[in-house]
Amino acid sequence: MIRMENIEYLYAIGIIPVIVLIYLLNRKWRRKALKKFGEMNILSLMMPDVSNIKPIQKFILFTLAMLFLIFGLVNPQIGSKLEEVKREGSDIVVCLDVSNSMKAEDFRPNRLEKAKQAIEKLIDKLNNDRIGIIVFAGEAYVQLPITTDYAAAKLFSENIDCDVVPTQGTVISAAIELAGNSFGSEEGKNKAIIVISDGESHDDDAVAAARSVSEKGTVVHCIGIGSPEGSPIPTYKNKVHTGFRKDREGNTVVTKLDEGALEEIASAGGGVYLRASQGEIGLLSLQERINKMEKKMFDSKMYTDYEDRFQLFIAITLFLLIMEITLTTRTSKWWVKMFKPD
Repeated sequence: MIRMENIEYLYAIGIIPVIVLIYLLNRKWRRKALKKFGEMNILSLMMPDVSNIKPIQKFILFTLAMLFLIFGLVNPQIGSKLEEVKREGSDIVVCLDVSNSMKAEDFRPNRLEKAKQAIEKLIDKLNNDRIGIIVFAGEAYVQLPITTDYAAAKLFSENIDCDVVPTQGTVISAAIELAGNSFGSEEGKNKAIIVISDGESHDDDAVAAARSVSEKGTVVHCIGIGSPEGSPIPTYKNKVHTGFRKDREGNTVVTKLDEGALEEIASAGGGVYLRASQGEIGLLSLQERINKMEKKMFDSKMYTDYEDRFQLFIAITLFLLIMEITLTTRTSKWWVKMFKPD
C-alpha cells in the first residue's frame, strides 16, 4: 500500500506551468531583442559556438528537478508490515438523497453540499467504527462499501453530486434495503442507518423497509434537510446560474421539507428524527447515540509500518541539477580541439 505523508505539497505542482510560461516569455523577449542586431540566421553564423538547443535542454533538466523535488517533499511511503488488528466499534451506513431537490439553496451552499460537509465532519469524529455511504434518488447505489478507511470515505463523499444516480425520484425504501444488505446476515445491535433527505418521497414502502431492518437489530435514524416553507431548485449551465426548475405548466418548482414522512420512517426503524439547522445538521448528535450502541469486535488488516521513499526522488533531483549546472550553452567541440594540430 502506498500513502503520501505530506500530500499537501502536491499543490506545488501548480508552479511548474508558471515556470514554463516565464521561460517561454523570456525566450520570446530574447529573440525579439536579438533581431534588433540582425537576422537570426546571420547572427547564428556570427556566433557559431552558441547553441540553440542546449538552453532548452538545461531548462528541461531544471524543470524535471523541481518536479522530483516536489515528489520528494510529498514523501511517498510504502507499507512494509501488514498486521491483522482487532477493532471494536459500530457499523454505520449513511443514505444520502441526491435527487434534484437537494440542489435547493435554503441551506448554504445548498442542501447536498451542506450534507456532504456534515458527513465529512462525522468521519473525522469516528474511531474504530466502520462507515459506508449509499446514494439514492430514483434508484439506490453503493457509493462506498462499509470500511474503516476514513481517508477513502472522505474522498468518496467529496465526489458525490446529483448526477451520480441517473434516475430521478426519491426512493428511500431502496436505500434502506440496500443499506440493510450491506451489513450482511449477521444480527446484532451494533448497526445504524442514517437517512439524510428532504423527505419529498412518493415511496410508500420506506416505512416497511425501516421496520424490516429494525427487526434484525438495525436502527434507522432520519435527518430532514430543507425548510418547510420551501425553496426553488436552481438550474445551471457551465456553472452559470440560468434560472429555476419549472413544471410542465411553466410554474417554478418549490421543494419543501416533508418531516412527516421522515418521522414515520425513523419511528418504524426504532431511531430518531432530527431537523437539520444551518449550524449543524444533526450527524454529530446522532454519533453520541451511536457511541452508546452495542459494539462489535471485528478484524481488519492494516499496515502498521511504512518506509519512506523520498530519498530516491531527492537523489534524482540532485542528479538532474548537477547535469543542468555542468551542461554549457556553447557548442564547442572539445574532442575536435583535442586532436587539432597546432
